Amino acid sequence: MKISAIEVTHFTFPSKRHSDSAGHSHPGEETDAQMAMLTLTTEEGDSGYAFAPPEVIRSHVVNAFFRKVLIGQNAFDRERLWQALAHWQRGSAHQLTERALSAVEQALWDLTGRKLNQPVHKLLGGYRERIPAYGSTMCGDELPGGLATPDDYARFAEKLVARGYKAIKLHTWMPPVAFAPSPQMDIKACAAVREAVGPDIVLMLDGYHWYSRSEALTIGKALEKLNFSWFEEPMEEESMASYAWLADNLSIDVLGPESLGGKHHSRADWVRAGACDILRAGANGVGGISATMKVASLAEAFGMDCEVHGNGAASLAVVGAIRNCRWYERGLLHPFLDYEQPPAYLNSLIDPMDDEGYVPLPNRPGLGEDINFGWIETHTLDRW
Repeated sequence: MKISAIEVTHFTFPSKRHSDSAGHSHPGEETDAQMAMLTLTTEEGDSGYAFAPPEVIRSHVVNAFFRKVLIGQNAFDRERLWQALAHWQRGSAHQLTERALSAVEQALWDLTGRKLNQPVHKLLGGYRERIPAYGSTMCGDELPGGLATPDDYARFAEKLVARGYKAIKLHTWMPPVAFAPSPQMDIKACAAVREAVGPDIVLMLDGYHWYSRSEALTIGKALEKLNFSWFEEPMEEESMASYAWLADNLSIDVLGPESLGGKHHSRADWVRAGACDILRAGANGVGGISATMKVASLAEAFGMDCEVHGNGAASLAVVGAIRNCRWYERGLLHPFLDYEQPPAYLNSLIDPMDDEGYVPLPNRPGLGEDINFGWIETHTLDRW
């Protein structure tokens, strides 16, 4: 099954999500957003697909790395091809980023699953058929009735529980919100949500990523009193020593690293240093599905859970294949947005959730995305 062609289709779709000056998503008026679909095609005419922002899979990346490494190669040799691409990151990581590597590797898995008529989570191991989801909120904002106050978070949490979620993760306020960062506001939001949902709903916090040790410790101690389950990325992850110090001084689980590079290699260092209690990796950002599986196996070897970062088809494939993951991250959620409406380039959601808070693993071949090829064709801006 030799790869004969690689193409990127750059298209638009309507979205009410906007990024602020720091890159955090918030709701707004509907505008045309942009997305790219990466397509790998074999000599036999089989194809695999992956979606990523167009800035992730730029034409230079496709020409200099994807085509150079993959064209003429057997698509079943995923590990060899992934290793070859990862090797190219030496000296070129600012071009062939972890996200770009993740995208092309997802397309390889999708191609394999479609060719074999099997869901990727079955090819990876097939541990479960459904998984409980936690509702992951957007970052706080200054929108009246949005996520502007602790009471806003409390009201939204009640709605999420009514929808079926048994767990909620808060993303609190970050710059450019006028009063952020604020440990005291974070604590007030967490306390308001705990009071609103009662003692039985699992709660987590993902706060401002550049708090000091003292600020992170203050928040962590408050979360312990509120019986939160984990504390995620409160400090700069380049400082592993700071996380080792924090984990040593808190009884609540510290989760990480999320955005740190280095794939499974850096996460092995975190385990050895005692810098986290739960490992973190995302199939969209740590180098792909294979890299995330390596992190999950690393965690399992040390009796640790590995919570997979982010939603989507690749994340579902991993959580469906491993034992040591308790939750699927569903979001980002906001009172002003309807998560249950799929984007226009998909015919259906990859992660529908039932009233009990469970997301079923997709049973369609490959990554399981029901792609609206007609929409993409009629809204194409460019191809490379």
